Amino acid sequence: MEQVGYDAVRRRARGGAESATPRLPLDGTREEILRRHLPLVRRVVQRLAARKPPHIETDDLVSWGIVGLLDAIAKYDAKKEASFSTYAQFRIRGAILDHLRSLDWVPRSVRQKASLIEKVSHRLEGTLGRPPVEEEIAAELGVSLDAYQGLLTKVGEMSLFSLEDLGFGAGEERFSFERALEEGDADPLGTLLTRERVAIVAQAIGRLPERERTVVTLYYHEELTMKEVGGVLGLTESRVSQLHSQAVLRMKGYLGELFRPAAPEA
Repeated sequence: MEQVGYDAVRRRARGGAESATPRLPLDGTREEILRRHLPLVRRVVQRLAARKPPHIETDDLVSWGIVGLLDAIAKYDAKKEASFSTYAQFRIRGAILDHLRSLDWVPRSVRQKASLIEKVSHRLEGTLGRPPVEEEIAAELGVSLDAYQGLLTKVGEMSLFSLEDLGFGAGEERFSFERALEEGDADPLGTLLTRERVAIVAQAIGRLPERERTVVTLYYHEELTMKEVGGVLGLTESRVSQLHSQAVLRMKGYLGELFRPAAPEA
């Protein structure tokens, strides 16, 4: 496939056009606002449905998403920096993820594999001075490339495994994108800290290898589905999922190092 830069890929994903969502106050009754934004719920569900547990119905995701939309309608402040559409997407996704978390369906072995890949990748990057390629990570794990990519596929099947759910820090200092949207404008200092931390996340994205960075950008910023990202990049949906998993694991390593609590002095 012809190699293209990020800007060209971004234009291709957008069909050559740029768009922005205006920040407007909410007009109409709660029922009218809910009805107008139901397509947004379906869009979020579409992005999550491919990675949901097999025993969970898509209609369940829609129901949980509507709960999140109602919460967004009740709590949205038009003076905040985010548009309602952006704010609602996080609340909708957050409500769905909260329900999935409560089911605790992800096998411990999958969580352990994700943690191991994260640590190995981060350690190799420190040794090599650059992001390790898949073959190097596989060799360090003592598995074949196919086996390593199979592990990435299993990790990608975790519905909770996403950049939007990427939190770092601990306790009251724990940061997440959902918390940033909800609390970032609570006070000037809080706003400053939120912007600084979001800037750190942006820097972490910038450290990713180009193809992984493009996957992350198209999936989160351009809001394409995994299948649509694959269409833009000439990759299968499963391969995009693997690259997404690898990118998030790299970022967890970057951010974990920055926000790991300092060891107590002797």
